[in-house]
Amino acid sequence: MPLSDPRLSALADEVGTALAGVRRLGVAFSGGVDSTLLLALAVRTLGAERVVAITGVSPSLARRELAAARRLASALGVEHVELETAEADLPEYRRNDLDRCFHCKSTLFEGIDHRLLASYGLDAIAYGETADDVVRDDRPGARAADEHSVLRPLATAGLGKTDIRALARALGLPNADKPAAPCLASRIPHHSEVTPQKLRQVEEAEDALHDLGLTELRVRHHGDLASIEVPLDLLGVVATELRERVLTAVRAAGFRSVTLDLAGFSSGQLFQIGMARAGQGEGARR
Repeated sequence: MPLSDPRLSALADEVGTALAGVRRLGVAFSGGVDSTLLLALAVRTLGAERVVAITGVSPSLARRELAAARRLASALGVEHVELETAEADLPEYRRNDLDRCFHCKSTLFEGIDHRLLASYGLDAIAYGETADDVVRDDRPGARAADEHSVLRPLATAGLGKTDIRALARALGLPNADKPAAPCLASRIPHHSEVTPQKLRQVEEAEDALHDLGLTELRVRHHGDLASIEVPLDLLGVVATELRERVLTAVRAAGFRSVTLDLAGFSSGQLFQIGMARAGQGEGARR
């Protein structure tokens, strides 16, 4: 569809330029706004018949996110491939060091290379890294993309998060205002092992809180304790009106204790804590 805003139209064209020469593209597709916009712009540039959406499926992907990805791919008219990934078989992934995302993304891209490129006639793979992501220090998955020559058209075109959401709204994408939803493993503190049981507990607790109307949240897994993060303006509601229902829901997922983080919702918080601890460790060794 044509874009009435010249600036947004120019950004969309830049993404198209980044895909120049691609005959048939696979898009690593989580169903988040970044990968959805990338998928939509790939369709706009190449045509739906030349684009395949690829979703890595494992216990770290919430089932509600997979269901949303299926709906979005169908709405955009592209073939949707669900690729079972086995990052949980890797000791390096389960160990949950600061490079956990590298092992996860590497497993996904290796699976695409070995199992999908030839069978789907793909000559390029792209994923939804943004211009904002490039300057962050918590993107170990980008190293995996480099090693597998994965394209990053949004970042190449200079699209940051604000532009991405604006373009998504202009294109009428249904998840344009969807909160970020990283994998379930991001709720487990670094250096604490990632296990299927922990991932299930987090998913069950977050699903139950979503059902209570809390759409932007994290349930952080600290053993028997669950730490809940919600936006600051909802702290009072959760602590009073929803208190009993929240306690019941989170305890039903297998947690004994439930706390409410007074700092509020913060994406990437556990990585920053892990980085700080790693820095303290370096200082101690020096």
